[in-house]
Amino acid sequence: MELLHGVKITIVGTGYVGLVTGVCLAAKGHQVTCVDKNLDIVERINQLQTPIYEPGLPELLRQVVVSGSLVATNDLRSSVLTSEVSIITVGTPSGDGGIDLSYIEDSAREIGTALRDKSDYHIVCVKSTVVPTTTDTLVKNVLKATSGKDPGEFGLAMNPEFLREGKAVEDFMYPDRIVIGALDNKSFAGMSKVYEGLFDAPIIKVNLRTAEMIKYTANALLATLISYSNEVASICETTGGIDIKEVMTAVTLDKRFNPKIEGLLVNPEANQYLQAGCGFGGSCFPKDVMALVSFSTAKGYRPRIIESTLRINVEQPQRLLGRLEQLLGTFANKKIAVLGLAFKPETDDVRESPSIAIITSLLEKKAKVFAVDPVAAANMKAIIPPSDSIIYTTDYRIALHDADAVILVTSWSQFIKIPPEEYLCLMKNPLVVDGRRVLDKASLEMAGCSYLGVGLV
Repeated sequence: MELLHGVKITIVGTGYVGLVTGVCLAAKGHQVTCVDKNLDIVERINQLQTPIYEPGLPELLRQVVVSGSLVATNDLRSSVLTSEVSIITVGTPSGDGGIDLSYIEDSAREIGTALRDKSDYHIVCVKSTVVPTTTDTLVKNVLKATSGKDPGEFGLAMNPEFLREGKAVEDFMYPDRIVIGALDNKSFAGMSKVYEGLFDAPIIKVNLRTAEMIKYTANALLATLISYSNEVASICETTGGIDIKEVMTAVTLDKRFNPKIEGLLVNPEANQYLQAGCGFGGSCFPKDVMALVSFSTAKGYRPRIIESTLRINVEQPQRLLGRLEQLLGTFANKKIAVLGLAFKPETDDVRESPSIAIITSLLEKKAKVFAVDPVAAANMKAIIPPSDSIIYTTDYRIALHDADAVILVTSWSQFIKIPPEEYLCLMKNPLVVDGRRVLDKASLEMAGCSYLGVGLV
């Protein structure tokens, strides 16, 4: 169902969340203006170019810009004055263990200043990930001070995003749930107009703090499932004779994890987080879990399980490298191929990727690293610049040639499909380290390769 008369929406910040949100809402029939201070980004969007890598986004962006449903500008004031809703999607980077809210505060100040000269009711919605109490204290107070209006004269909402990188367009267009935290009923009713009738998902009405907490709880839970799996994997490695993959496959067949409908297993996607590997990364899990720990500690409660989630994740890549080093004797002057730089497949995002810790440790121990990724090499070069010790390539064959070992870090399909015979023919020492437990151990060993996998000795 398409809107007959779309809502006029301002998106403040055209990073990952902002651009996906703006493009998808425009595709649903709203009139969207994306605002960014970076003129290069503004120009690229208006010229039908996506400044981020995300499957499905370029085609949708072209469609909405050509139709006139979406435009980009650096003029926030004008956009606020002519729209009904402003959605803040600016970044909340890590800072001193918590999150840096300066971009949120700046956005609220600019919006509030514009609202001073606007008589019409306007809703300000925070979609950026912020710790509980941010919207109903910092954002509300800044808006009140700069607009000269009392809450109620303007609307205030918190609408968290649940987008998976690599599947963000799909997640936005086909959501599981839409959470709207609202200052009052009028704010909720206004924000509901953005979604009602366009998305086949329940709209959950909560207060502002609960909406903020839902986002952190969701990410912390999924991150904890990963670290739990990795901790059990370490127990399996220490004991010997146990395969974590077999353990978790059997555990998740429990009907409480994997119910049957009409005789068929549902196999919920949450079970994918109960798989051992070399740790989680990305722009959300590490930052959000760390922020929740910092926030909770500042409130006087120490979240011990969530602290352990972070600690295990930091240790996991090093544990894998330690096992490999024992087999090689030393990393010095060894050629190590690293397959995958992005924190997950189908994205070029390398933020907090396990590959950073793995490559950094290898270089510190004087290894020669050949790093391979189909799309993320440019972003990794900005973190670990190319040198005589680290070579970047998109061709895994170059990386495997005469390598002493190869470590699979990101489960790109093209890496999973590498024929075992290629490892044998290309590598000096066909030692394959499966950091994601996605390779066929039996096929590799049958071809003559040595196999080292997480959670298996």
